[in-house]
Amino acid sequence: MTATVAFVGLGNMGLPMATNLMKAGFRVRGFDLSPENLSVWRDAGGEASESLTDAVQDAEFLVTMLPAGRHVHSVVHAAIENLGRGALLIDSSTIDVATARALSATATGHGHAMLDAPVSGGSGGAVAGTLTFMVGGAAADLVRAQPLLQAMGRTIVHAGDAGAGQAAKLCNNLLLAITMVGVGEAFALADKLGLSQQALFDISSTSSGQCWALTGYCPVPGPVPGSPANRDYQAGFATDLMLKDVTLATEAAVASGAASVLGPAARDVFAALSTQGLGAKDFSIVAQALIQGQIGR
Repeated sequence: MTATVAFVGLGNMGLPMATNLMKAGFRVRGFDLSPENLSVWRDAGGEASESLTDAVQDAEFLVTMLPAGRHVHSVVHAAIENLGRGALLIDSSTIDVATARALSATATGHGHAMLDAPVSGGSGGAVAGTLTFMVGGAAADLVRAQPLLQAMGRTIVHAGDAGAGQAAKLCNNLLLAITMVGVGEAFALADKLGLSQQALFDISSTSSGQCWALTGYCPVPGPVPGSPANRDYQAGFATDLMLKDVTLATEAAVASGAASVLGPAARDVFAALSTQGLGAKDFSIVAQALIQGQIGR
């Protein structure tokens, strides 16, 4: 019998993820507060629910891909009584660790189970089904979730107990934010010193400055054809989303007493970009902003 999956959040990430689940043979009931997103899902052949209650009614799985912890909290608390017995909730949003752990406890208290399973790979990975899932929760629940996660991603890593998936995502994106700002500064300095962008790329990509922010997602046009820099910084991962993630990471550092030196600086950089109206552009636009002197002076 085909498992029923309620999928809530059909935006740039959620829509292709839900589509891949549908292609894998799951019955997917999609729901989104945006009529436009719901219409796109319907046009793609998806089963569109007119309400959250309709989407989750007796569903065996609930997958959420939402903007922030408050949205996930609202959906889980509204859905919890209507899910099928012993349902498994999988949250692929990026939210704070405390909320992830609290929602896991809520699910358990209602006879369900929950995994926090944020992703890496951006909208391109969501479309291609090559996302990386960082999963927090019980190992047995991860086994149950494997068919769904494998339909949406390529790499699935069990990070630990409830909240560990979110912890891994925050640490990863903190590192990414810091390295992208560093790559941007290097290109800005190269520009002032008369060194071409291609020359810097050719040298640093094969020496000690090598990092994914440079070689996999180069923030200037030319060296990496598939990077957002070559399509006017159309977002694979928007600046506002990076600002949200690095803010969560720096808040977690304060709450836990972890050392935090470069994280707050990176947060301030992405906050400045957002203030300048660049929040919808890809976060790698930080390099262009530094080169042009929009920030950092």
